[in-house]
Amino acid sequence: MEYVYTALLLHAAGKEVSEAAVTKILEAAGTKPDSARVKALIASLKDVNIEEAIKNAATVQAVAAAPAAAGQAQPEAKAEKQEKKKTEEEAAEGLAGLFG
Repeated sequence: MEYVYTALLLHAAGKEVSEAAVTKILEAAGTKPDSARVKALIASLKDVNIEEAIKNAATVQAVAAAPAAAGQAQPEAKAEKQEKKKTEEEAAEGLAGLFG
């Protein structure tokens, strides 16, 4: 992940994401960079618009979070319905005792 973070850091700073820059940052952070991984990162980012990728990632996370939140509300609603039904049944039993 540190390789991807390095690329994002360079992008955020307005610098070119290059092998030399990634290597320099990783070394400055105290990490011994793997040149094969650095080259793979640069090659994979060659045709990627980082800004667009960030926007799309944020959209995907927001859309994925919505069904999860809806799924959590469903058990609560079911529990409330069961509680209401139980309360109504108890009330009906109490009235039945009066008119017995």
